[in-house]
Amino acid sequence: MDDSLLPVIYLGILVTLLAVAGWFLFRQILRTRRTEGTLSRLQSKLSKEKGTALEYYELGGILLDKRLYSQAIAQFQKALKSKDLEGEENLALVYNALGFAYAAQEQFDLAIRQYKEALQHLPEYPTALNNLAFAYEKKQLTAQALETYEQVLAIDPKNSTAKRRAESLRKRLVPSS
Repeated sequence: MDDSLLPVIYLGILVTLLAVAGWFLFRQILRTRRTEGTLSRLQSKLSKEKGTALEYYELGGILLDKRLYSQAIAQFQKALKSKDLEGEENLALVYNALGFAYAAQEQFDLAIRQYKEALQHLPEYPTALNNLAFAYEKKQLTAQALETYEQVLAIDPKNSTAKRRAESLRKRLVPSS
């Protein structure tokens, strides 16, 4: 190979890497702008008038992503009080998100209560079960956590989180010989 081609090859690789990095940066900027626009629109609308359960839930989800947990909790509670929140699945989603916000603030008793409420509305909801088991783990309730992970695996045998955590808890519960 000709030595004069080597800088051209390196330059081509560098330009390609910069183009790929630029593309990912551009996508992230667009995503962030869209999220910020939605946040601004929802906050503006909901400060002036009453919103729908979906709007409160969407705003709560954005606030969760931004780690503004107490504000997210308030939005999820408004979603639950909204008269247009219909369907067991929708109720379960809101209760699960509310539980997640409480768990993020290390209020595990409140989180457990919300996860159980989600499961009242949708008993075979693997995400709520995983979250409930995690809260049990944080409360040092290992047997309940393992039992809950087992429930997840009965519903979804390929659930990687439940498999990994259940295996870890089994090792803790079985005394070494």
